[in-house]
Amino acid sequence: MSWELSRRRLARVINSKYIYGRLPLLHAIIFFIEMALLARLTARFNAYYEERPLLTMMVTNAILGGIADTTAQTITILRQTALRKPGGVGKDDDIAIEIHELDRKNPMLDRDLIPESKLLPPPFDFERLTRFMAYGFGMAPVQFKWFKFLSKAFPITKEAAFGPAMKRVAFDQLVFAPLGIACFFTVMTVAEGGGRRAVCNKLRDMYVPTLKANFLLWPAVQVINFRLMPVQFQLPFVSTVGIAWTAYLSLTNSAEDVDMRTSQNGPSDIRLS
Repeated sequence: MSWELSRRRLARVINSKYIYGRLPLLHAIIFFIEMALLARLTARFNAYYEERPLLTMMVTNAILGGIADTTAQTITILRQTALRKPGGVGKDDDIAIEIHELDRKNPMLDRDLIPESKLLPPPFDFERLTRFMAYGFGMAPVQFKWFKFLSKAFPITKEAAFGPAMKRVAFDQLVFAPLGIACFFTVMTVAEGGGRRAVCNKLRDMYVPTLKANFLLWPAVQVINFRLMPVQFQLPFVSTVGIAWTAYLSLTNSAEDVDMRTSQNGPSDIRLS
């Protein structure tokens, strides 16, 4: 009991430190650590890939997934911190205002990814970060084999380049994307402790809007990927572009949970979970 109390006090102190009163210090430290790991990996990517291509892809995917989730958590806390200020969001809270405006203009969801909740901004969620990194690590072999399959099934040559590239994009978006999104929400919900009903609810609420958002972004990205990128760079390229996409998925996956907590505790309830 005393250990748990001490842990909560330490977490409260760490999460109360901000840079210029806005950016959470802990979030910034974690982000810089992730970027340092990514820079190290990028500097020796070719050497690592030649020795252990699959493991290199798995580690790359894990780090990029961590960066994406850290970004999503930072976006959430910037908005929630601004909301808790006396008088609410002020004119000087440019970032918080822009986040909310972009959120409201999202045509794919009928709910805010970051609701107007005055709950105490959540502390950095290391379990959530671990889930995203583990998911990226575990999905890398599937994506790796999928890209190899596409490259063999639709080879790009000097004589035929555009047609095979379009076929790869079509197969990727009509086969892999729908299955991948369903897999993401299922795995994440189960990892969070949800059962069959929670999975069904998450898919019912989030699957179609997320798939629509996917079709707005990824066909164009995959045209560039399959048309211009060598095989060994296809997965890193997708994962790098996917930082913003994975951050969107992270916000989408957590949006329903935030809505539930807000409705249970009331819009003005402030507590430390």
